[in-house]
Amino acid sequence: MDLGITGRWALVCAASKGLGLGCARALVREGVNVVVAARGEDALERAVLELRALPGAHSVVGVVADITTDAGRQAALAACPQVDILVNNAGGPPAGDFRQFSREDWIAALDANMLAPIELIKATLDGMIERGFGRIVNITSSSVKAPIDILGLSNGARSGLTGFVAGLARKTVAHNVTLNNLLPGQFDTDRLRGNFAYLAQQQGIDAGQVAERKRTHIPAGRFGTADEFGAACAFLCSAQAGYITGQNLLIDGGAYPGTF
Repeated sequence: MDLGITGRWALVCAASKGLGLGCARALVREGVNVVVAARGEDALERAVLELRALPGAHSVVGVVADITTDAGRQAALAACPQVDILVNNAGGPPAGDFRQFSREDWIAALDANMLAPIELIKATLDGMIERGFGRIVNITSSSVKAPIDILGLSNGARSGLTGFVAGLARKTVAHNVTLNNLLPGQFDTDRLRGNFAYLAQQQGIDAGQVAERKRTHIPAGRFGTADEFGAACAFLCSAQAGYITGQNLLIDGGAYPGTF
């Protein structure tokens, strides 16, 4: 399927690896000009080289930037001639017992996983409306739908972003500007391995044992891949997805047991 976004410009945040890189790969393959932002320079350089080598690659620009800061957001936006597609993403806050979280921990989680995406939406939305096209995809978490006990900071901050998006998405869709959220379950990423390491330490077992136990509870029988996640992101960014807005797409291999 031709997604109808060849030549568009996308800003993909936290895209040097993991799910962000998976989204960037999918967009590059569709002929989208992509600006990838990340904090780590070495990983970002490797990601840019990989993306430029993909079939159909047009412009690929890397920006070393921490998008949880105003300076980082300005640097990322300055590298993108116009933002037709915005993929909001940021590393999740640390796992732990909520009793151990300080006010500063909560503020940092809100800055990274709620307020930074809102600031980027605010900076790009009006331009999208004026041009009559815009796609905003926020990478949140399956914890928005089914909270994860050790991820209290993430549960709270990402749920706040979800509520904000739900209200805004209905105001922009008439202008062909959509806002949707992708809710990843357990994907084979550094973040997941970090969570397993935390659980292993708490339980006094090997991280590999934790991983195997978690895997067996996924109906698909495996962890997800960044590329299949990226494919879902690319479709939400497509011309064909203009009638989809304010939705939370759970991608978890069937792990969530509910009907709704």
